[in-house]
Amino acid sequence: MSAAELDRVVQLLVRQVGHWEQPRWAAVATGGNAARGDLVHRLVQEIANLTADVEGEPRRTVPRLTNDLALPDQLRVVAADLVGAGAPPEVLARAAAEVAATRDAL
Repeated sequence: MSAAELDRVVQLLVRQVGHWEQPRWAAVATGGNAARGDLVHRLVQEIANLTADVEGEPRRTVPRLTNDLALPDQLRVVAADLVGAGAPPEVLARAAAEVAATRDAL
């Protein structure tokens, strides 16, 4: 898995949700019991955790902002951080799989 491939799946998700308004973020995800915003925030946290692991740093909690409209930007930032940390292909593949799974769940 390359950085370009991770960027592609992140962009697919961002295009899917980037135009959503707050009620759509608050709606329960398909076949689940969690709000869509919660699922995407969980994804952001998971990618941030992967970055911390690659950098050998402690994991830190990504703030859950009051406005879910910021989630696509948070996702872009943590994905760029993962790439910038020099994540190996298998970690990039894991991140891409998490993005794809979240996209399917929405």
